[in-house]
Amino acid sequence: MRKLAYNNPIVRAQLSKKIVPRPEPNAQRWRCECAYDGTDFSGWQSQPNRNGIQDFLEKRLEQIFKKPVRVHGSGRTDAGVHARAQVFHFDAFWPHEAQQLLRAFYCGLPAGVQVRAVKCAPKSFHARYGATGKRYRYRIHLGRPDPFELRWCWAMNNRPLDIEAMRAAAKHLLGTHDFSAFCAKNSDDITPEDAIKDMRRLDIVRRGANQLDIVTEASGYLYKMVRTIAGALVEVGLGKLNARQINEILKSRTRTYLVPTAPAQGLCLERVFYGQRAKKLP
Repeated sequence: MRKLAYNNPIVRAQLSKKIVPRPEPNAQRWRCECAYDGTDFSGWQSQPNRNGIQDFLEKRLEQIFKKPVRVHGSGRTDAGVHARAQVFHFDAFWPHEAQQLLRAFYCGLPAGVQVRAVKCAPKSFHARYGATGKRYRYRIHLGRPDPFELRWCWAMNNRPLDIEAMRAAAKHLLGTHDFSAFCAKNSDDITPEDAIKDMRRLDIVRRGANQLDIVTEASGYLYKMVRTIAGALVEVGLGKLNARQINEILKSRTRTYLVPTAPAQGLCLERVFYGQRAKKLP
């Protein structure tokens, strides 16, 4: 009988739901920063297969606190996308120093996930709603990367890119715009207000003989927006699009087949900003 009940899809869905932890009256809010190699994970957000970064963090927190603990991230990263400084928070009572809580994260996580900083934060802090901007870096390898680099870049395999043309096109995307044209097609629930983003920085940075970085900072991003912008700029570099067309696509506010989505492995979340503007770094 129990087996038959579990085979019922409604029952199975209910059993698979996460337990929502009850808030503790004496709980502190903990602000954390983590880095991860996203190659082997299903993105940041908790997944039914429990392979999201959030799943592993919550599993470790449950081991530490002996009860379910909910994690709130600054935002989602897609499957295969990396992060150097993803920010998340959680509420729990911890009677020891923050450094001891950080040490508790030294074990129990996959090798590709590392909690790098932990500190007590005011209850008003919220990792997602308090963020004022984010910085992403998209890495392009102009040649043929070796296996040790391939997980973290988009390989051009010696296809030449017109970097100056890419920089000229990037200028059209700076400022406050409706970026609907650079959002994934399946984001039908986006509102006109959500589509407006302030693109504060969009640099094309050459590093050495083979590395090209697209560095962007904005008030926020739509679903797959950075990867779509990277894909569009590479199309410009390959001569398939030009700066005028990028401006027209932006103003159209409609996603077009002319703009591809760059592969996930080249993208890395570098920093999340709270109550401050970014300092321009190379």
